[in-house]
Amino acid sequence: MSRQVIARTASYFEVSGAVRGLWLAALAIGLVLAQAIAANARPDSFADLADSVSPAVVNITTTTMVARGTGPGAIVPEGSPFEDFFREFQDRNNDGDRPKRSSALGSGFVISEDGYIVTNNHVIEGADEIIIEFFSGEELEAKLVGTDKKTDIALLKVTSEKPLPFVPFGDSDIARVGDWVMAVGNPLGQGFSVSAGIVSQRNRALQGAYDDYIQTDAAINRGNSGGPLFNMDGEVVGVNTAILSPNGGSIGIGFSMASNVVVRVVDQLREFGETRRGWLGVRIQDVTDDVAEAIGLEETAGAMVTDVPEGPAKVAGMVAGDVIVSFDGVEVGDTRGLVRQVGNADVGKTVRIVVFREGKTQTLKVTLGRREEAEAAVPVAQTDEAPADKPTTAEMFGLSLSPITEELRAQLELDADATGLVVTDVNEASDAFDKGLRAGDVITEAGQQKLGSAADLNKQVAQAKEAGRKSLLLLVRRAGEPRFVAITLE
Repeated sequence: MSRQVIARTASYFEVSGAVRGLWLAALAIGLVLAQAIAANARPDSFADLADSVSPAVVNITTTTMVARGTGPGAIVPEGSPFEDFFREFQDRNNDGDRPKRSSALGSGFVISEDGYIVTNNHVIEGADEIIIEFFSGEELEAKLVGTDKKTDIALLKVTSEKPLPFVPFGDSDIARVGDWVMAVGNPLGQGFSVSAGIVSQRNRALQGAYDDYIQTDAAINRGNSGGPLFNMDGEVVGVNTAILSPNGGSIGIGFSMASNVVVRVVDQLREFGETRRGWLGVRIQDVTDDVAEAIGLEETAGAMVTDVPEGPAKVAGMVAGDVIVSFDGVEVGDTRGLVRQVGNADVGKTVRIVVFREGKTQTLKVTLGRREEAEAAVPVAQTDEAPADKPTTAEMFGLSLSPITEELRAQLELDADATGLVVTDVNEASDAFDKGLRAGDVITEAGQQKLGSAADLNKQVAQAKEAGRKSLLLLVRRAGEPRFVAITLE
């Protein structure tokens, strides 16, 4: 190779190296800038968001007539010389027993230009008058459209001569832990106050079967109830409902009912004036590891049926001991998930339910009823088969077991045709005690077979051991409420 070629080649590599160096430097600068932007990916101000949504947020004042004398009064020892004095003083100032007006404050938000307003049920519950104050200062009286105590949501309606500013709902399911959120409301009567924070956690459950709360550290205080929790797009992702606090003030743990729950409730209240939830008609409990092992279920998931009163499930052939593993094509993780799936299903819809029964799965077709109608109906008494022979006493699993005598039947308020074995004593060092069994419980089934005697229980124990089971599934009733318990076999 000539010197000229070598020189040109060297020059090429020198130029290429220089270009490569510039490119790498530019890339490094870009990465630094990207990291800086990501590190500062937070709003410089919430002012624009507050300006855009505040006209749709309202203060709510309710008035209720209450009887006098319901509040705390002066505590004077009986027979005290001051007793007559305090009685006369209260009579002069209380105007006798005439009712008085009691006011309460809360928040809400407009969801349509024709005046529909969402708030919490506890804000307006029992109110005789509901006054809505808008950001402009205008006041209108609201009428109650409907409420849902299970989610603590209420829908109101005002009549206005002009279209009202409103805010849309967002998709709470895509909210992520760490996302910015902003709460607007009427905390402690201060009116139209804004606070900001992040989504601290999702899918929190407090007390209700349909709970799906977003936890946030945005300041929420008394009076914020019913107000909206916004994402950065100005969409409502939650309705501020509750706080966790030792002193009644915000400590950074607030809860907002997720918008995807609220939307369904509001749509039903708007259309029907009430909620219409699907109803399956079973009592259920979570599947634990020992229960799964006892029945041969490979995965600890699903909802175990503990009782099947008169209703859609019974008509479809579901029985106590079934484990619901799929509902309408969706896998069931636990009881909470199933309750929400059923509640969100349409009344009258026929769904396919896959259950695990006696070591294999089978599919049932169930036409759902309406939960609200079922809850209002008088419970139907359940009957069991009568025992074939008189049971005898037994000591098993650390339990003292007795047949159902007339004395025990009266003492425990059992139905005349109730069968099983009554737990009369529990060894506190036993597995049964750790699993929650107590004196007064009635064991009605073992191994998903009805018990008529101690001999029946012994038979099920023997069969479980023969099958290589490490535990035996018992159906236990306490005050009429059933649950399954897996007892370890010795």
